This record gives sequence, structure tokens and C-alpha cells, in this order.
Amino acid sequence: MSSAKGLNTLTQIKTTINDGLRLKEEDQPLSPMSRLFHEPGSNVYIITMMGCKTKINPAVVKQNLVHSLLRHPRFSSLQVIDKETGSFIWVPTNVNIDNHVIVPKIEPNIAFPEKFVDDYISNLSKSPIESSKPLWDLHLLDIKTTNDEGTGVFRFHHSLGDGLSLMTLFLACTRKSSDPDALPTLPVYKESSYIKFSTVRSVLEMFWNSFVSVVMFVFTVFFLKDTETPLKGPLGVENRPRRFVRKSVNLSDIKVVKKVMDVTLNDVVLGVTQAGLSRYLNRRYSENMNLNGSDHLKKNDFIPKNIRLRATFFFNLRPTTRIDTFVETMKTGKMGRWGNQIGYVLLPFAIGLKTDPLDYVKEAKAVIDRKKASLEPLYTYFVVYLVLKLFGIKAVGKLNHKVFFNTTLWFTNVPGPQEEVTFYGHEITYIAPSCYGQPNMKKPYQTLKGYVMTLRNPFTSSRLPL
Repeated sequence: MSSAKGLNTLTQIKTTINDGLRLKEEDQPLSPMSRLFHEPGSNVYIITMMGCKTKINPAVVKQNLVHSLLRHPRFSSLQVIDKETGSFIWVPTNVNIDNHVIVPKIEPNIAFPEKFVDDYISNLSKSPIESSKPLWDLHLLDIKTTNDEGTGVFRFHHSLGDGLSLMTLFLACTRKSSDPDALPTLPVYKESSYIKFSTVRSVLEMFWNSFVSVVMFVFTVFFLKDTETPLKGPLGVENRPRRFVRKSVNLSDIKVVKKVMDVTLNDVVLGVTQAGLSRYLNRRYSENMNLNGSDHLKKNDFIPKNIRLRATFFFNLRPTTRIDTFVETMKTGKMGRWGNQIGYVLLPFAIGLKTDPLDYVKEAKAVIDRKKASLEPLYTYFVVYLVLKLFGIKAVGKLNHKVFFNTTLWFTNVPGPQEEVTFYGHEITYIAPSCYGQPNMKKPYQTLKGYVMTLRNPFTSSRLPL
């Protein structure tokens, strides 16, 4: 999937009618952002893990998917190359649900079920989804782990949509546990959580922050690289398999810190992430020190000074999507607001050991506030389209690869439901999205981008490194 090689040509595909609805996707080209996710170094898959309190019934899941997800045009269309134009287009096709819902045979009484699940999900990152079918699948693992009776793993190619669109579509397939007929509720963001440009000072601050961000972006494209740390991946890391590990924390604990410090949930989570990365790097560097026992006990800070470690932090640029709009899409087969509409900022991490752990949160808030008070996400989105118009998709792919490779991590989050939910009647214990195929991070167990934090309430979902 990293190139056009091996994809079906247009003449090999027969367009069809799905459930009596003619999906008007013939000859419709992929959006520039969707095409970008087919470029080398940007061939990214989104993977979403969900634990269930009961065994998963494959027949029930398949039956419901046919009448919901498959009625969305993007999930019942192939991405093929038009021989005349050479560009990717959407072509509707008949979908065999058995080709998308995979139920592997698992030996009973496995000694280490958690390890089996982790290994299975890691193996998914070793191979792409076949281009002869729509680029998504669902793996149902009938295996009991410590907290779950079964595990489901959705895999989507990022060209299908951005994280918010895909998560909202997934939630449109769920219902409240307390009311089987009611859709789950997404968080409502208050205007006060964003910086307003209402004074001359705030406007000047916005222009200054934007200018600094533009300069740093240009430097990163041409020469500015993050420090080579145990987290930094080598060239070609996007083609290596990944390992995904979940970590659950209590959302009420996060809210206590939020309330006491008068910050946002994201500020707290980012501070926790900085603390975790700092301690991890300190341990890794201490292992490389040639110190005897007494010297090692005297020294507790092994992190080199002035480490540059940044994350590419993604922002959704569309208005918040409502779940009921996707329910309507799955009823009618008509496209609503959909696609990949994302910008990103370069987010510096303050790496170092702190005496007071709350200092990590204070530093995180200061950085996030500067990013909020800038136009950096819009700028990067504009640059991508400008380069696309002037030089084509290949140039955009190389530009993004340069930026992503010169930073260390990807960092983003997506909203989850505010209450416990069921997936076609199966009660869910957690929802944990992540991704693979991005050109940064080193070995899976070292890079930590594959680590997924699930805030408990277990349905507020984040894709975060820990």
C-alpha cells in the first residue's frame, strides 16, 4: 500500500449497487489528504482495540455491520487507480463481510492470554490490508484475559478518514449500556477552554507565536532534527512492526489535578506524558553509564542537557462531528461531512527530572497555551495544499516525511463517550485507538507511541505515548 504497485486498475473493477442504494462514488477522486496517506512514509493505519465484558458473537457483529458500517460509501468502495489520470478514485463494490470480519481459531487454555492478544495485534502491523477490498477489517479474538471475555480490533487505512471521523463513526455503531436505544454522548467543549483574541495584546501574541512556529517548521523541513535518543527512530522505521500496550488510569484522579491547578485535562495528560518520558530516558541513559555502585547511588539524573524532543501534535480542523449524522449516513448511504481535515503543530517536550511532579503540568500548560494562541495548525494545513498545487502529491509526501522523521513522536487524542456503551449488544470495557506506519519512533517497546492511555472512565479515549 505504500505505492501504486499491485493495485487493481479501473478496468478490473465492476461497480455495483449496495442494498438497493446506488452509492455515487464512481470516478470520484480521493481527497489530497487521503491520497497523501498512500505516499511512502505516510502509509498509516489506525488501529482501535476494544475489550468486551462478554464473549463476542461474530454472527451478531456481521449482521449489524452489513446494515450499518457497510452502508457508508467509504467502507464499501475500493481505492483504485484511473489508468487515464493516474490518480486514485473511489469505486463502489460488493462487499463480502466474511472478508472483513476475521475470527481466528485460538487454542483454548492459552497460558498467557494477554501476551497472545498483544502479539496478535502487533502482527497486524506487519502486513497491509489487501487492496482488492475496502481498506478496513475487524478481528474478533475469542480469548479470556484478566479483565475481558473477548477483544475486538478494528483496523482502518488512514485514507478512509481522520481519527475524529472514524471514532465518531465507530461510536455510531454503539449504544448506551443504560439505554439500548440511545446513542452515546460526546464531550461538549466550552469556549473558555480556548484562547480568545479579543485584545491588542492577544492579537500580537498570536502573530508572534505563529511567526515563531513558521520559522521552526521551516527549519525542521530543511535541517532541524530532534536529539538522537533511545526514543528516536532510524530511517525506515515506518516499515517496522509495532507493539501496542494499554495503560488505564482513573479519570477522577486526572480531574483532581485539573481542578486544583485550574488547567485542562489535556494539560494534565501531557504533563504526565512528559514525566513518563523523562523517567524512561533517565533509566535508559543510566543503563549506559559506566559507574560503579557508589557513584551510581550518588547520581540520580542521567539525562543529557538540552535534549530536543518534539511531537507532531495533530489538530482536527473541522467542526465537531455529531454521532447522529453518521447514523443518518448509514441509513441513507449518502456522504456527510467526512474525510481527512487535519493540521499539526510541532510540540516541544520538556525532558528532565523535576522535584515537584506538578511542574511537568505547569510546563505542559505553558506550551499548549502558546500553541492555542497561534495559527500553526492552519498554517501547516495551508502549506500542504500549497505544495500540492505547485509541486504535486509526491512533493507533499516528501515534505511531511521530512517533518515527521525529524521529530520523535506522534501525539494526538480523540473524544470518547461519556458513559459506558455496548457494541451491538456487547458491553465494552475500554476503547483504545492508536496507529502505525508513521516515520518516527524506534523499536516498538522503546518508542512508546504505540502505548495507549485509556482514561478511566474507560470511554474517554486518547492516543498517547506514556
